[in-house]
Amino acid sequence: MPRPGDKEGSAAAFARDNPPGAASLGGMESRTLTLGHSPDPDDAFMFYTLAKDLIPTPGWRFEHILQDIQTLNERATRGELDITAISIHAYAYVCDQYALLPSGASMGDGYGPMLVAKRRFTRDEISQQCIAVPGTMTSAFLALQLWLGKPARELNCVVVPFDQIFAAVKSGRADVGLIIHEGQLTWQNEGLVVCEDLGVWWGRENDGLPLPLGGNVIHKRHAPAVRKTVSDILTASIQFSLDHRADAVQHALQYARDMGRDLADRFVGMYVNHWTLAYGERGQKSIRRFLGHGAAQGLIPRAPELEFVV
Repeated sequence: MPRPGDKEGSAAAFARDNPPGAASLGGMESRTLTLGHSPDPDDAFMFYTLAKDLIPTPGWRFEHILQDIQTLNERATRGELDITAISIHAYAYVCDQYALLPSGASMGDGYGPMLVAKRRFTRDEISQQCIAVPGTMTSAFLALQLWLGKPARELNCVVVPFDQIFAAVKSGRADVGLIIHEGQLTWQNEGLVVCEDLGVWWGRENDGLPLPLGGNVIHKRHAPAVRKTVSDILTASIQFSLDHRADAVQHALQYARDMGRDLADRFVGMYVNHWTLAYGERGQKSIRRFLGHGAAQGLIPRAPELEFVV
């Protein structure tokens, strides 16, 4: 894994090549772009630099829109945001409007969304239970359908805000909960057991590939040159946070529900790392395989071609 400070195109290099006050697009005044992301430690860490104006963003300003991932997925289907975090599952539905940014990935590398319950259920038993899920366009939900080998219409699922899934299971509203975000580290505190870790399952069945969960996209209404400029800014933002980890984690703590600093730092490390700086060949392969399996089983309309900003 490359050392963050050694990566070509680092935040320091970006700042050197784009001094404060520099303007893009021929000296035009700054334009504002909407930037959607989740109010979670990993996204807060990733965009800490932009939230605090710590690097130059020549010609651009960013309006941060903090909403849960299912809401961001739904907004992306309507093309509402200029830049947004989305589930890789949702990319199949918005690829005609958005291009993938080369940085910003969240990969489950040997870990991922979990199925939790009051007692351990088998796969066959889970398929017959009421399952609380964090949204039908999340990558966790597509992974669940792939793992069960059943489409949503054959399952008994109830959509619950991701931070209320533990409560839904403990109250009996649901028998099983599909946990994402920090719940993957805090489930032990809830008196529940893990029935399956879908990231572990995916890697076991797919040559050790990471489970592709989320990415950042930019709307195609923006010209290719604009997409590239914004892409470079966002990559520099992520690099700066990795280079100034302690400060970025401190910023992220305000979104660290039920987590102290050490646990929040661990969670950030799970989802902001070398995969986040660049998908690489294996990262792109994992997306193609994930969406390819989804299309083959009729769970998504098609397996889209991956269009990255270059």
